[in-house]
Amino acid sequence: MPPTEHIPHILLVEDEPDIAELIRFHLMKAGYYVTKAHNGKIAIELAMENQYDLIVLDLMLPKVDGMTVFRELRGKTKTKDIPVIMLTAKGQASDRVAGLEAGADDYMTKPFSPKELVLRIKKQLSHVQKNKQSHIIKIDGLVFDKVKLTFTAGGERMDLTSTEFKLLLFLCEHPNQIQSRSTLLKQVWGYSDDVHSRTLDTHMKRIRMKVGSFAECIKTIRGKGYMYTVED
Repeated sequence: MPPTEHIPHILLVEDEPDIAELIRFHLMKAGYYVTKAHNGKIAIELAMENQYDLIVLDLMLPKVDGMTVFRELRGKTKTKDIPVIMLTAKGQASDRVAGLEAGADDYMTKPFSPKELVLRIKKQLSHVQKNKQSHIIKIDGLVFDKVKLTFTAGGERMDLTSTEFKLLLFLCEHPNQIQSRSTLLKQVWGYSDDVHSRTLDTHMKRIRMKVGSFAECIKTIRGKGYMYTVED
């Protein structure tokens, strides 16, 4: 059975019913799931309880204003990376700059074209997808997720410490290239003096023990350093 395609879920925060319904109509027509929130308090509660791919946020909201909502969401681990497109009736350049400087991903002033909003949402979601893909590093049967810090070898999940993860990832990102001890120490630990070479050797030994048959790809280059080998 083929995997089910993910349908983006958008949180629409807008207190004017007619505008909210107009936006919801165009977003659903474009193929998105939409949840509406008519004030800032409800928006924060929904964002913390559910998983959204993008938030359309009006700044002029009752109870809790949009900028406060935005700062609240950016301050939470669960919601800090969700793209946010701000909407406002304010047309002054200073308001737009303030929104973007605060960290908004995009900004639109009312009145606006719902079709343009849909295009901007598609653009933001495309950026997110590209970033997710760039977080996944695959090489020679090894898969690194740099966001979740998870690692699999030959399809089997294996537990690496964060230091082991960084060390093996650096070697794999530079396949068939000898990495000196000083380079590895500086890249992974932040220092490069030979006094700490034993630390490097200990971690390499642990990595080899954990990755099974892939250990043979990790070569010790006598007098130089280490290298992860990949067949051409």
